[in-house]
Amino acid sequence: MYIGTQMQLLLHFWRDERGQDLIEYSLLIAFIAIACLALIGAGRPSVNAIWTSSNTQLTLAGSAASSGS
Repeated sequence: MYIGTQMQLLLHFWRDERGQDLIEYSLLIAFIAIACLALIGAGRPSVNAIWTSSNTQLTLAGSAASSGS
């Protein structure tokens, strides 16, 4: 009879769906976070190139303005 009680408890635990939504939403949030990190990592070289180009142009403009040309 003790084994039957354990089996009933196990079946009840297996069929219990409370918390399933929480796990699904957690997995969805984790997937979105990983995708965002991948996109940020992929866009980093482009942003770095734009920043370097802008910095070069500002330096050249500053040099031209200070020399009076």
